Amino acid sequence: MPATALALALAAAGFHALWNLLLARAPDVEAAAAVALLVAEIAFIPLAVVVWHADSGVWPWLVGSGLFELAYFTLLATAYRKAPLSVVYPVARGGAPVLVLAVSLGTTWLQAGGVLLVVAGVLLVRGLREANGIGLALGLAIATCIAGYTLVDNSGIEHANPVTYLELSMIGPTVLYAGAVARLKGPGAIRRAVGPATVVAGLATFVAYGFVLAALSRASAASVAAVRETSVVVAAALAAIVLKERVGPVRIAGAVLVVAGVA
Repeated sequence: MPATALALALAAAGFHALWNLLLARAPDVEAAAAVALLVAEIAFIPLAVVVWHADSGVWPWLVGSGLFELAYFTLLATAYRKAPLSVVYPVARGGAPVLVLAVSLGTTWLQAGGVLLVVAGVLLVRGLREANGIGLALGLAIATCIAGYTLVDNSGIEHANPVTYLELSMIGPTVLYAGAVARLKGPGAIRRAVGPATVVAGLATFVAYGFVLAALSRASAASVAAVRETSVVVAAALAAIVLKERVGPVRIAGAVLVVAGVA
């Protein structure tokens, strides 16, 4: 894996943990997610115009990526309303690279060992004595969405630069998701969610995945998906420090195992 791709994937991990933390602590997670998406889509229009590059072959990939992204944000907002960040996040992030590996590569004994480490880590993070089946189920569903758009984007990024691709791929999910939240909760819910935290979350959302797309243009989907999951450890630490969630040694050890497995 080239050093530039490694650096981009690690940077993406940090920004990803940040915006997930900001959304997880929001009073209304769905409305906050809608604001974050709108902020990001609008804020990066000028940059996308300046660096614009996309050929006609990009459109099928944009549609596929947009569908996975829409499902991802819908499930993510629901998950953070129903389960702790320190449970949902490691399951979602740790499961995704395992699915990417299973689809994009054959399974060797070393990869199988990595999968076992991920499974063990997920169980530890979830808590063997905690009845939090909804958190686990939503985390796995989110992991499927992440794997889906990672594999789609790995091919789609060949037809556009990262900024243009990201801006185009998120138009549909942003409009549909924000529109659904406004219809179900009223426009007032979105207005109330506007604030420094949601603005920063929106900017961090696009920066994080922009780095991922740039890394995908330089390295394989499996390696990028694996390296960016170091955000699992960052998120577990932030959940304990900022959200005051109970993240004991067992969960910390589980997060570390997840990272070791995807590595």
